[in-house]
Amino acid sequence: MKLLKLSLRTRIFISMILLVLGASILILVVTVFQYKEEAESYHKERLDRKEEAIMENIKFVLEYTTYVVNTENLSMILKKDDKIDEMAQVHEMKIYIYDLEGNLLIKSDESFFRNMAEEKIDPAIIKQLDASVNKRIIVKNERDGQKFQSSYTYILDSRFKPLAILYLPYVQDDSLLNRDLHDFLVKMAEVYLFMLLIAIILSFFLSKYITKSLKIISEKINQTRLDKRNQKIELSNATEEIYSLVSAYNSMIDELEESAVKLATGEREQAWREMAKQVAHEIKNPLTPMRLSVQSFQRNFDENDPNIRQKVDEYSNTLINQIDTMSSIASAFSNFAKMPAQQSETLNVAKITKLALDIFNEKYIEFKCDKEEILAKFDRTQLIRVVTNLVKNAIQALGETDDPKIVVSVEDEEETVLLSVCDNGSGISEENKEKIFEPKFTTKSSGMGLGLAMVKNIVETYNGSISFVSKQNKGTIFNVRFPK
Repeated sequence: MKLLKLSLRTRIFISMILLVLGASILILVVTVFQYKEEAESYHKERLDRKEEAIMENIKFVLEYTTYVVNTENLSMILKKDDKIDEMAQVHEMKIYIYDLEGNLLIKSDESFFRNMAEEKIDPAIIKQLDASVNKRIIVKNERDGQKFQSSYTYILDSRFKPLAILYLPYVQDDSLLNRDLHDFLVKMAEVYLFMLLIAIILSFFLSKYITKSLKIISEKINQTRLDKRNQKIELSNATEEIYSLVSAYNSMIDELEESAVKLATGEREQAWREMAKQVAHEIKNPLTPMRLSVQSFQRNFDENDPNIRQKVDEYSNTLINQIDTMSSIASAFSNFAKMPAQQSETLNVAKITKLALDIFNEKYIEFKCDKEEILAKFDRTQLIRVVTNLVKNAIQALGETDDPKIVVSVEDEEETVLLSVCDNGSGISEENKEKIFEPKFTTKSSGMGLGLAMVKNIVETYNGSISFVSKQNKGTIFNVRFPK
């Protein structure tokens, strides 16, 4: 309740400080979490690499040994010439090898590394190892406050038959990462302390500015006098500044309500009057010459006049023109969004397509056509619209492609004309392929998503079809076919 009684200026000041503190704490938490994730990933990848290298060394030793490769001889093979100790030193890892029952066969020299293994593997671990797909498991442990993760892997002979179990304990030394994290957090703390100081200064002046504006609004409302009455504002919990604003508003409500009703009624009536005047004016314009023409025809009509037919035609044409004018006025008031009527005409598709490409300045747009003339019935304006829409989509799909290229081609098929637009842009994802021709569907931040839907509608109007082939990050080809 005490917080609700604070002034708006104080609330704004506290909110901005809490916002900066909250953002700082959130970023610090995310940073620590990210560091830990990266440390875990680093240790796992390092263990994987070391295990892979040791397995390759063991495989090499087994391949060139003169002994029979089996579980019983494995200890003798790896102890010869201290092979296992040499591998342990090279890879800086303690190496333990157990038989298939989990009994310890051989291990590397204890003088170099700390003993991290038992004399026998837990049977539960062997069961997990047998159940794993790649015959390998990783177990995380903690001993004497030190974390380490261990890998258990089957050693296979040349016929991929298990010989023994390789156990590699890997101690996670996070001292370097922790030092880096500590240094980073110290620097971030210094930066955020500075930002907090800036936020305090900005909050002070900004809160002062906002409350000052509210007081100015309150003064302006007190000065307003209109013949209108509105419902009063009732607030139980509000700041001092808001209360002053509400009081100023309530002091003039009684005077404003009636005036508001009158004003609204007057505005509606005025709007209807203006509309009626406009319609009447537009209709009167052609009616006046029509009336004068009829009157003139009535006065001057003489059936014996040798030029009577010519005069009748003149009067008729005058009336028809004025009637057409009134018809266009009626159409203009009744239809605001009708597309231009499509007309079918014989066109040279190759020529019109090349003409449509002239508006584009991109040098990477290439036009291909084997024939000078390919004729088909289509509306000239609509064909240009189809070409420009497809090319614009291709340009937008290129994005930041290193070597952008768009190829527009026209081909003469047996009964159809094929118009293709090919680009090497980002392509269309699988989830968007089914929606690509839907109205109002778009993957761009701007535009209404009507381009391809309109192209499809135009093409199908002329009994044509549109299809596409696309591979993500490779490019897209749009193919438009329509009858000759």
